[in-house]
Amino acid sequence: MSDSTAPPTVRLTVAQALVRFLSVQYSERDGVEQRLVAGAFGIFGHGNVAGLGQALLENELDPAPGEQPMRFYQARNEQNMVHAAVGYARTTNRLQTFACAASIGPGSTNMLTGAALATIDRIPVLLLPSDNFATRAPDPVLQQLENEQSAEASVNDAFRPVSRFFDRIHRPEQLVPSVMAAMRVLTDPAETGAVTLCLPQDVQAEAYDWPASLFRRRVWHVARPVPEPAALQRAAAVVRDARRPVLVAGGGVVYSEASDALTAFADATGIPVVDTQAGKGAISWEHPAAAGGVGSTGNAAANALAAEADVVIGVGTRYTDFTTASHTAFRNPDVRFVNLNVKAFDAAKNAAEMVVTDARAGLDALRAALEGYRVEEAYSRRVTELVADWARVTEECYHRGHGPLPAQTEVFGALNELLGDEDVLINAAGSMPGDLQALWRARTPVQYHLEYGYSCMGYEIPAAMGAKLARPDSEVVAVVGDGSYQMAPQEIATIVAEGLKVVLVVLQNHGWSSIGSLSESHGSQRFATRYRRRNPETGMLDGERLPVDLAANIRSYGIEVLEPSSIAEFREAYATAAAADATTAIVIETDLEGPNPPSSNWWDVPVAQTSRLESTRRARTEYEQAKGEQRPYL
Repeated sequence: MSDSTAPPTVRLTVAQALVRFLSVQYSERDGVEQRLVAGAFGIFGHGNVAGLGQALLENELDPAPGEQPMRFYQARNEQNMVHAAVGYARTTNRLQTFACAASIGPGSTNMLTGAALATIDRIPVLLLPSDNFATRAPDPVLQQLENEQSAEASVNDAFRPVSRFFDRIHRPEQLVPSVMAAMRVLTDPAETGAVTLCLPQDVQAEAYDWPASLFRRRVWHVARPVPEPAALQRAAAVVRDARRPVLVAGGGVVYSEASDALTAFADATGIPVVDTQAGKGAISWEHPAAAGGVGSTGNAAANALAAEADVVIGVGTRYTDFTTASHTAFRNPDVRFVNLNVKAFDAAKNAAEMVVTDARAGLDALRAALEGYRVEEAYSRRVTELVADWARVTEECYHRGHGPLPAQTEVFGALNELLGDEDVLINAAGSMPGDLQALWRARTPVQYHLEYGYSCMGYEIPAAMGAKLARPDSEVVAVVGDGSYQMAPQEIATIVAEGLKVVLVVLQNHGWSSIGSLSESHGSQRFATRYRRRNPETGMLDGERLPVDLAANIRSYGIEVLEPSSIAEFREAYATAAAADATTAIVIETDLEGPNPPSSNWWDVPVAQTSRLESTRRARTEYEQAKGEQRPYL
């Protein structure tokens, strides 16, 4: 006899249940709701084609009542699709993301780099790697790692250290608590990152009677933690004693949409604002308190202020070595730190007076607590003078007329003048992030999209796709070096397939400019950093330049490629690309050796302590001298 009081159930496979559940999850902040998982990227193989693949097909062809469409995007490389999901999530200020589905074995482990990037950068992505058979009936299956100590181990265990949440679904009923925990982490502003749910291929296809309530529309509320009053008063007391304070704006200011709060704070206090890679644009570069990028690749104005600061207010920053110039940027022997961060782990860094809070809520509260406080007029004049001095350097770098090949800073200058405030510049690796942090003038937090927590070569093109999906009305420009391009051009095909319009700017300098410069300055003579043939006479990679035609390669994807040879022609090419309805690439040759903006700070890269090379011995001496400035902040 059936129990009429039993809650209703729905019979679905695990994969079908997962897709239906994800389709009705929403995030909310400040009263605005949006789909949490906007769609799915994937590549199918024997581990997921008949499980998740079937479920996604059924969702598109025959969605059940109440089930929302989960648009599927056919990626070309698993690492790239995670980068695309990160690009999307970052552009939506971490309020939305994508799921990424991969087959067993190499398909899944290809996502590891993307998982590490997402977790290091604190960006939510949902990863669905396929796994071995839970029943072990056909053990070992194709692509299975056999571990003599543990029959349960699989290659997917490598996701554990690079995930904020990890689970393996051995039985259907385990999915229920697992997906609830996954959604919590995806919407937690402090604990977010890669969420990995491993799905054994037999379990994906297994049917189960699910509680119907699992598939109701569910809203996950993204919190704005407010400061604890006593902590706020302690922080305010430290700032009130400061004569030369500086505020470091990190990515948390952008993600919490705190630009107005930061601007109001600067207006009220006159405290100068310097920025990290993730925080650039949090305050407009035109604001009188805005001093620009700080740290190893920062500008001279921001670094001078950092060196003199007696109090550093870190808002939404995790103080990487580039921000602190490997613990040499903040040189005042009596410097104190006040940190506002949604994550206690970061708020406590540098022995700070810590305030665990959302950036927007914290800035508003600290401004109120500091009512009546303002920096001295002499300090404000010094900020103005330093910023004006650097503005002249920026103009020189942007318009230096370098030849015969232009410097990449001239390309950036043209782009900085041509992009609108709501357009998006994307970059990640090489010498470009350093030039951009020092020089780029961002009026809005939308415009500057630099992935520098993991600084992952190959991020730019897939991230541009993700950003364009998030902001279809913005011009999205991916600036890519020839090194990064050769690592991951595959998603151009996905961009073309989806009819998306992005602008690809490829700087061809026939080598690794950043590492070449670093190698030269550290005594290694640019060894193996130029793209050259093997020289039969020397046995080294110092022969003829490789005859790689990147423009021809890009044209093979079916898009238009423009090849300007000067900055004037580049400006014309960009105008053509911006006016086009489809993706256009601009390939321009630039000087491998710069010149780059003048350096004003240090980065700790150890040099060989002993060597037969004079260049290395000289670099070691310089390294030891610089390292003498390094210290813990206590």
